[in-house]
Amino acid sequence: MEILYDIMNMLLPFEWAEHTFMKNAFLAILLVTPLFGLLSTMVVSNRMAFFSDSLGHGAFTGIAIGVLLGFASPLTSLMVFSVGFALFITYIKTKSTASTDTIIGVFSSTAIALGLMLMSRGGGFNKFSTYLIGDVLSITPEDLQTLLLVALFVLIGWGALFNRLLILSINPSFARSRGIPALWVDGIFASLLALLVSISIQWVGILIINALLVLPAAAARNVTNNVKQYHAVSVLVAMLSGVSGLIVAYYFNMAAGATIVAIAAAIFFVTMLLKPRFIR
Repeated sequence: MEILYDIMNMLLPFEWAEHTFMKNAFLAILLVTPLFGLLSTMVVSNRMAFFSDSLGHGAFTGIAIGVLLGFASPLTSLMVFSVGFALFITYIKTKSTASTDTIIGVFSSTAIALGLMLMSRGGGFNKFSTYLIGDVLSITPEDLQTLLLVALFVLIGWGALFNRLLILSINPSFARSRGIPALWVDGIFASLLALLVSISIQWVGILIINALLVLPAAAARNVTNNVKQYHAVSVLVAMLSGVSGLIVAYYFNMAAGATIVAIAAAIFFVTMLLKPRFIR
């Protein structure tokens, strides 16, 4: 890590980059925001905003279970529960006759209620309140290693699924006629979303993490006309929001996660105004 820090000192001769915690946060932003940008495209295209929001609620219960089991770090239980939660919702919504938003709403509200019950047990909720708003400046070198592994796994999974996901998002009937197993593809994509939410929630925060799975692609959709542009602009918006939000939060002493989301929202509104110039 020291070599990497030395390189950053040469490339980033700024006051904020002199601090180790800012270097760690900056590296984390560079690793995680492209993933939000990529997965955001399918979340928006497949109208999964409500589903991605429910993953944050499910993650809250995962944290509570980890604490209840006495884990020093609840990350393991958080990831396992979040993936299981995502797969269970995916399965139920394909088998149930109830509307998708109703099913997701039931599971989402149940998860957040269960998490609050477990965390408030014995009056110990306050020490876990940081998960609600996140703290990107608390990232350690060990966290970066875990994040790198998750990022590689998500990218590999994304590359393997992309064509099938794209066909499913455009024409589900055609996808089924081509033998694409919709349940399996949806389940794997939901698992990738759950992993990304799990690894990021301690730094971004439960309250706003869903915004990072919606805003980049929503902004990109306003100003792009093809799939390549859509994905490239979504990744660019996510990375620009992440880097600029981190720096602004440092200088104005604000919550970094919230600042990142606020900048992403501002970019969305700008692209919405520019939409008539790009979309004919």
